[in-house]
Amino acid sequence: MTSTAEEYDVIVLGAGPTGENVADRTVAAGLRTVIVEAELVGGECSYWACMPSKALLRPVAALADARAVAGSREAVGDRRLDPAAVLARRNSFTSDWKDDGQVEWLRDTGIELVRGHGRLAGVRTVTVEAEDGSERVLTARHAVAVCTGSRPVLPAHVPGLAEAHPWTNREATGSQTVPGRLAVVGGGVVGVEMAAAWRALGSEVVLLVRGDGLLPRMEPFAGELVAEGLRAAGVDLRFGTEVTALERADGSGPVTLTLAARDGRNGDGKGGDGQGGTGTLTVDEVLYATGRAPRTADIGLEQVGLKPGGWLEVDDSCTVLGVDGAEGVDGAWLYAVGDVNRRALLTHQGKYQARITGAAIAARAEGRPLDTSRWGAHSASADLAGAPQVVFTQPEVAAVGLTRAAAEAAGLRVRTVDHEIGSVAGASLYADGYRGRARVVFDLDRQVIVGACLVGPGVAELLHSATVAVVGEVPIDRLWHAVPSYPTISEVWLRLLEDCRG
Repeated sequence: MTSTAEEYDVIVLGAGPTGENVADRTVAAGLRTVIVEAELVGGECSYWACMPSKALLRPVAALADARAVAGSREAVGDRRLDPAAVLARRNSFTSDWKDDGQVEWLRDTGIELVRGHGRLAGVRTVTVEAEDGSERVLTARHAVAVCTGSRPVLPAHVPGLAEAHPWTNREATGSQTVPGRLAVVGGGVVGVEMAAAWRALGSEVVLLVRGDGLLPRMEPFAGELVAEGLRAAGVDLRFGTEVTALERADGSGPVTLTLAARDGRNGDGKGGDGQGGTGTLTVDEVLYATGRAPRTADIGLEQVGLKPGGWLEVDDSCTVLGVDGAEGVDGAWLYAVGDVNRRALLTHQGKYQARITGAAIAARAEGRPLDTSRWGAHSASADLAGAPQVVFTQPEVAAVGLTRAAAEAAGLRVRTVDHEIGSVAGASLYADGYRGRARVVFDLDRQVIVGACLVGPGVAELLHSATVAVVGEVPIDRLWHAVPSYPTISEVWLRLLEDCRG
């Protein structure tokens, strides 16, 4: 084994979108920066999450939109998606799982790249082990940023799970073939999106959900409308159902799942399809979409006084708390950005945190004080107050800020205002029989909107206006002067504001 030592201003562990954005900001500030990456430059989002999943889902939405309007409906008829064309387009968005273009972007931006597995070896020190066993030692004058992301979590102690070789998000977004039968375990975002995508591509899909509904972190009506959409597409939904064992005898054939009703219930659960949640289910593949955990188990956290494998606790500038060698503000050197800090497991929020963190690193390098006040230049305030999210099912779900339940739990005095989106002219033009629902959570004391949830075709493009209202804390009397164009779906804002003011 050989070893060399190199010094940089900033070392970034992880070349996903978050790490790339930290490096981009620090290089722009004149700091020599290196990214360490053991897999593909571009990370989970580019190759196994956001981009390939939305590439699979976009044709589903396009076909649904065509069928929703008289004239185009007749032109489409009963035609189905072409799986080969959809998968080929998906492959193009991942560059066939090659990162040449991303590496070129790093080089053009002035960011250096070291391939291999990076581990903290002490204060401002990282060792990198390459595939050939060689080791490099990197030191940072100013900062190390941990941007290693998250990984899928599989349940512990389910007999036969490992031998069944279940899909995670990586296999679900990267498969080159359409399984004839697919079981999806989990009713969160990954579960419902992949159930929608593979059903549209021709799979018989069964969605197994332990709880009573879908998308439990959003307003209840969002999960209800998505459940209706999935059923209409032919997905078999089974609530109140647990998988207690799996069997795949030869390692490549069909998978048999043993099912049990949760808490002694009757099996099909609230809103189930009457298929029952007990007995066995045989499918060709099973996707587990049951949560995420941080990729921090083998990055040397124990070398700086932290516990390996856990989420990293940070302040609003994404500075890691409780780390060795960080006595006082001037000693701060370790940052955790994106999924690893669990503030908001969303690519766009990770990139937002990266911009904040890059500015904080640059300020400290120049000896300037940080502005960590709410909405300050070095405070990722939007993580807690205005993180937007879109679920690309049919119908789409778009949400930002607090749900009613979360607002009330936070002690706010709120009122919710709901409106049927299909009642505005723009929605009726968008689709015949448009059906959807919008809700805003209105803070009665401050007279501002603190949350919004929209469900319906095309609502993803309405979300940024809601985000501006929430993050900007725009008073309701000023929002009244933000006039929506006619005839667009955004006119639902006028109806919502009327009810808030009334």
